[in-house]
Amino acid sequence: MNDPAADEPTEAAAPVCPRHPDRVAYVRCQRCGRPACPECQRPAAVGVQCVDCVRESKRAAPRVRTVFGGSADSATVNGRPVVTLTIIGICAVSWLLQLVTSGAWTEALWFWPWGGLIEPWRFLTASFLHSTSPLHILFNMYALWITGQFLEPLLGRLRFGVLCLLSAVGGSVAVLLLAGDPLTSAAWVTPVVGASGMVFGLFGAMLPVMRRLGRSMGQVLVLLAINGAIGFFVPNISWQAHLGGLVTGALVAAAYAYAPKERRAAVAWVVPVVGIALLTGLAVLRYSSLGML
Repeated sequence: MNDPAADEPTEAAAPVCPRHPDRVAYVRCQRCGRPACPECQRPAAVGVQCVDCVRESKRAAPRVRTVFGGSADSATVNGRPVVTLTIIGICAVSWLLQLVTSGAWTEALWFWPWGGLIEPWRFLTASFLHSTSPLHILFNMYALWITGQFLEPLLGRLRFGVLCLLSAVGGSVAVLLLAGDPLTSAAWVTPVVGASGMVFGLFGAMLPVMRRLGRSMGQVLVLLAINGAIGFFVPNISWQAHLGGLVTGALVAAAYAYAPKERRAAVAWVVPVVGIALLTGLAVLRYSSLGML
């Protein structure tokens, strides 16, 4: 005798999201056909795709690079230059520490030629300090933001980071080289702070970058002329650091801009090694010539 209940069709189980089995999902991925809950759905050209397929397609897609070798698809996060914002954040936190420590933080990190001989990290750390006047840090951070959001996506994070750090050190090395006689020049005992060397390095980098892109350099040259003149007419501004950062930044950017396509990856690693070696060599040579080493 047949069981009437067995002849009744059974109701199909509701589809669930593979990533979230507790969620019913009637929308399916257009690529793999699996159900996808609202959290796992991503808009596609036709319909939607699941997050796994989107991730796989990005992994398989060829990486787009700029003319300078930077990775165009990872140079920024949500359109924001990561390295630029990180440097701005470090400078802002450092400035607050300068205020709340009554100068102790400043004295621990500022640069002067005698101090650089004993504590060489000051060649870099001084670039993350500023005077207590808000105008100093605001001007430098604004200039860093304007140039950084243009250069970082073109060069990529690695190259742009190297450009900033070498320019900062290059500014301090120039202060040392142009300090004059240590027995008579006040420059040997005058503290130097500010990201101006780094900023001028970015100004200098604009020249080979704009030339490589075939764009007019008129506005950049005017900007350099105005800011360069300020260092000679406004007191308490280190034109030496400006000059050192400018030259360093221009050289670093030129190496990146005109590197052969097949050697861009190698150049990206050679530049920081050579740059650090040259700047260190110049500093050691200067100290040695004065009998300090």
